Amino acid sequence: MKKLHKKILCTLLSVSMLAVLTACGGKDDTAKTTDTSASVSKDGSVAVFYYTYGDTYISSVRAALDSALDGAGIKYQDYDSNNSQTTQSEQVTTALTQGATVLVVNLVDTGSDDAAKNIITQANGVPVIFFNRSVSEEAVTSSDKCVFVGTDYEMAGHMQGEMIGNYLLENYDTLDLNGDGTISYVMFKGQEGNAEADARTKYGQEDADAILTGAGKPALSFYDVANTNKYLVDQTGSWSSAAATEYMQTIMSQYSEANNNMVELVIANNDEMAIGAVTALQNAGYNKDGATVIPVFGVDATDAAKDAIEAGSMIGTIKQDAEGMANTIANITANFMDGKAAFDGVDSANVVGTWRVNIPYATYTGK
Repeated sequence: MKKLHKKILCTLLSVSMLAVLTACGGKDDTAKTTDTSASVSKDGSVAVFYYTYGDTYISSVRAALDSALDGAGIKYQDYDSNNSQTTQSEQVTTALTQGATVLVVNLVDTGSDDAAKNIITQANGVPVIFFNRSVSEEAVTSSDKCVFVGTDYEMAGHMQGEMIGNYLLENYDTLDLNGDGTISYVMFKGQEGNAEADARTKYGQEDADAILTGAGKPALSFYDVANTNKYLVDQTGSWSSAAATEYMQTIMSQYSEANNNMVELVIANNDEMAIGAVTALQNAGYNKDGATVIPVFGVDATDAAKDAIEAGSMIGTIKQDAEGMANTIANITANFMDGKAAFDGVDSANVVGTWRVNIPYATYTGK
């Protein structure tokens, strides 16, 4: 990939059709362009579709990708699909009509391949870069101008489970508030039918159990024996802090130290839900200076989670590299626009076959 030029002044262009097709708090989406008198702009323009601007991690990817595309002199338009696949599909139609030459898509519906295949069909040969929210190999390889940039999502669950298991072993007696020899936990799942959420829910608990039982300790015990799923899902599919706060407050109205059945561990599929749980715990007098800390673990390593870990109100998270994802997307975008091979200049260690790039995870505990 060519060297990134210095970021230059962008002008805002009103796009009237987007006001109808998007829902983003009354704001119009903005088209960003480059003054070609200062640098050479790529031919064509890029349409970037985010499943929602409201997701904290996705917002960090958006900021990093805007910066990378600006620096590369690539014109682009950001779209907020507001968690609606119908809206996103309409936005794709609009972008193609307006001459988009590359589509970068953070898919709304990840439960099936239909939405992805429909967008590829709409693109009709225009390159498509799916990112973050899983798309199957079958869907991606249905076009020779389609790739996926994401993560080995099972690894996040495995790494979180290992982090949790080791932490529990080191602090077992302190964390076992009622002294029954077993750690009671709650699992906050972001969304049903989402591959990342499924893997994090499964391995975050199973891998922690393997470490505990391997050391002669009992496996984790879900706080509510009547809940056979052993997780609580955000019904809106938004992976939101509000959902976790509401769940946690409801839990503590029945499960408490006074009742000798307090939840002793919180596992969350992302940092937003982890922070939501922390908020509820702090409202109840926990996870503050000098107070009992219920260990809370998340995924993403957002700034808010890092601050919470630094403050001691949260224990750890798994870093999902927003900047690394954004830079890889920008690299592939430039390759498509220059007629190069899609993965030219991409770290080969992260490339899987001919269809995807996995951005590595990392454990974050603030230490």
